[in-house]
Amino acid sequence: MMSFTESLSTCFKKTFVYQGRASRSEYWWFQLLIIICYLIFIVGNEAVIFRDHPAYDVLIWMAMGVIVICLLPALAVTIRRLHDINKSGWLILISLIPFIGSLLLLLMLILEGTKGKNRFGKNPLKKR
Repeated sequence: MMSFTESLSTCFKKTFVYQGRASRSEYWWFQLLIIICYLIFIVGNEAVIFRDHPAYDVLIWMAMGVIVICLLPALAVTIRRLHDINKSGWLILISLIPFIGSLLLLLMLILEGTKGKNRFGKNPLKKR
């Protein structure tokens, strides 16, 4: 199992790596960063009481910046996560189907990965 910092490091190092596999911990720790930034951005834009605070604009812009910076690594780790369950990375496009597609993709991303080696490589949880 990966830690939060290991996951961030791995995902940013593998920004353009669409081959291989990603464990659940690698995927979900990285998603936690994106979710936190997204919540800061959404809540910050809705919270009228914070708008007069001097750090308001900085916090909102930083959260948005992190989200934009994480777009390509998030795409890559999602494709590698699909590979971990022995599915094609092209299944990420299923999320384009309104509502049901995103739910199906979420269910696939929650599944435990293939034990041992599959057609996309060795088990990412095995010690190197």
